[in-house]
Amino acid sequence: MNADALIDCLGGIVGAVSSVYVGQPLDTIKTKLQTFPNQYHNFYDCAKKIYFETGVHGFYAGTVPSLVGNIAENGILFMAYGQCQRLICSLTNKKNHEQLTTFENMLAGSVGSVFSSLVLCPTELVKCRLQTLDDMPMSKTSNCSDIRKHKIISPIDVTRDILRTEGIRGLFRGLTATLARECPGNACFFGGYEFTRSILMNEYERKVDIGFFKTWISGGMAGVCFWVVMFPVDVVKSRIQVFKPTVNFSRYTLEIIRNEGFMALYTGLLPTLIRTFLATGTLFITYEHTRYLFYDVL
Repeated sequence: MNADALIDCLGGIVGAVSSVYVGQPLDTIKTKLQTFPNQYHNFYDCAKKIYFETGVHGFYAGTVPSLVGNIAENGILFMAYGQCQRLICSLTNKKNHEQLTTFENMLAGSVGSVFSSLVLCPTELVKCRLQTLDDMPMSKTSNCSDIRKHKIISPIDVTRDILRTEGIRGLFRGLTATLARECPGNACFFGGYEFTRSILMNEYERKVDIGFFKTWISGGMAGVCFWVVMFPVDVVKSRIQVFKPTVNFSRYTLEIIRNEGFMALYTGLLPTLIRTFLATGTLFITYEHTRYLFYDVL
């Protein structure tokens, strides 16, 4: 691993930690609204029920697997993204990634997400199961193993239960949906980030010099671009990982639309957009400043 790849990886890891703690409460609300839309009237109702039933710590259910997943995902994703950028630069005879077009940045992000999805899928599976643990007894449609009966409350316990009942393959339940979300989603993610930075630049200014606030805005817009496009896929992924349907991704999607309507695929979008703007803005600010710090040290 060269120095650039290592710095990109470390920047992604530090950025991931900061973004998880900023966005986890809203992510918990999003997952509950996606998975059990009939149990909550709206965003506020879901937040209120979480608070009164489980307290503040209920908003941070699934934080450990989320941290593990985001650290691994973003470390790999940003490293792969940087390497893909450098490869595209060499193939197009460009001096550095500042000269890449929005489409070329989108391509780099899409390819990089293939590698990160393999790490992200198992950790998101555990996170989703933990976040919906309190809702399982209320669900009439769930065919999940009786997690509550076995009193599974920790990420390790959930992982053991999955391995015991579903085997290794069970940890990758929803991988197709994860890839379907991450590959085009991260194309929009990195494309949105670089495009917004290019818009916010002053004349003769470099992207790296636009400052804290503009970088944060660009990061927030990257998250918005990702979720507006890919949110329906995420709804299906969350339900697959919680309910374990026997049909494939496309058939399960059609089943949701037929039974609940197309707008069911956008349940939980509001908290997601709020969370992602704050969290991904924090992610990119931390990522960029961590890279600057390590480049200065090295």
